[in-house]
Amino acid sequence: MKKAVALFGRPNVGKSTLFNRLTKSRDAIVDNMPGVTRDRNYGDVVYDDKSFLLVDTGGFLSNDTDSFAKEIKTQLEAGMKESDIIVLVFDGKSGLSSYDHDLLDLVRDIDKPKFFLVNKIDSPEKEDLIYDFYQTGTEYLFPVSAEHGYGINDFLDAVCEHIPSEDEENEEDDIIKIAIVGRPNAGKSSLTNKILGEERMVVSDVPGTTRDSIDSKISFDGKNYLIVDTAGIRRKGKVNEKIEKFSVIKALKSLEKCDIALILIDASEGVTDQDVKIAGYAEERGCGAIFVLNKWDLVERDSKAQKRFVDDLRYQASFLSYAPVITISAKTGKRVHKIFDLVNKVYKEYSTRISTSKVNDIINSAVQKNTPPYHKNRRLKFYYSTQVKACPPTFVSFVNYPDAVHFSYKRFLINQIRTETGLEMSPVVFYLKQRKGKEGFMEKLPARPSNKKPTKKGKNKRLKKRR
Repeated sequence: MKKAVALFGRPNVGKSTLFNRLTKSRDAIVDNMPGVTRDRNYGDVVYDDKSFLLVDTGGFLSNDTDSFAKEIKTQLEAGMKESDIIVLVFDGKSGLSSYDHDLLDLVRDIDKPKFFLVNKIDSPEKEDLIYDFYQTGTEYLFPVSAEHGYGINDFLDAVCEHIPSEDEENEEDDIIKIAIVGRPNAGKSSLTNKILGEERMVVSDVPGTTRDSIDSKISFDGKNYLIVDTAGIRRKGKVNEKIEKFSVIKALKSLEKCDIALILIDASEGVTDQDVKIAGYAEERGCGAIFVLNKWDLVERDSKAQKRFVDDLRYQASFLSYAPVITISAKTGKRVHKIFDLVNKVYKEYSTRISTSKVNDIINSAVQKNTPPYHKNRRLKFYYSTQVKACPPTFVSFVNYPDAVHFSYKRFLINQIRTETGLEMSPVVFYLKQRKGKEGFMEKLPARPSNKKPTKKGKNKRLKKRR
């Protein structure tokens, strides 16, 4: 599970600019994932072969005052509790404020890695501006410029010392990890209770009851599962209590560590934009996914109702076309037991490994069936393909011009892999990489013969050369 690194600070200290630089994004508002519009409060950072979840918390000042309102302090404490690493950002140009001191008082006794950044320091000559901040008693300050990149690598080097590698993050292999995600009041806790067979969770009709992600281990038909009931992910415009923002951190972290995401949808309300957004979070993190249509007992009984609902879901969440759909009632328990059958089928595909020889045969056959187009008068060639990992099945093909392969052709190759391997209910990740080797390994097409007749001037030149 990825570590969550949260940025804290007062407004206009440069947190969003820092967020954009670290996530290598120029837009802190939306993410142009096909079919999904996503608020950019959370982003993945990859540095030195390590990755973590970065959280831009926004400014915490109330309207016209620089004092702590009760809800603001609650928000800060919740965010610091949910995050694994705390980053306080100061404004090097405007200097220390009383609010900076209040922030420092909050984090001083928290036993977590803490980093203190003085932003807007864009050259060594301006590092003198950080001396004023040493009066806070902090041991080390990082002078950085989020806008120009000054000092960013030094900061990331220090952060990555607290980020485990993928090998260190490996957990139990004999347990299937399932996260239940969805909008508030969709029935996540009720479903968890029904699965566990006991009132382990607090169930309430008030949206937002669950603040934390709660893990529960269970056994079913001889197999072990870890069930994670997460907080509801509410649409940003509907978040009145700022503390709910940090419940989303928990939910996203749960998706990071899970194998299968049960995307719970309130069937009585239909498919909403927020349902699609949550599905996008699961797809983006490479989870296996199952759409669970809850409260089906409240839907009008019609022989074609399920088909209409599923068709609408497939249309709106087309990026998860491989995810199976099941209708249940968490309240009555109808078809809840069938969820495990689907989980096992999805996980079997999700953890599949294909031999290198078979992967090469599939790609070579696909290329022969549908020849890729030329690029700058050169033929696109697929030299070698292999599966590099499972969970989810991830494949790599080495190509002479990877950037020239159109996304539609890449999608064609993924579909060929699905067809030949039976991976119908699992995400499939496919990368294209540049082959490294001897120069001249790419074949250039022969020049076309010219139909122009040689001019008299050209003939005279050739005669002179012969003489």
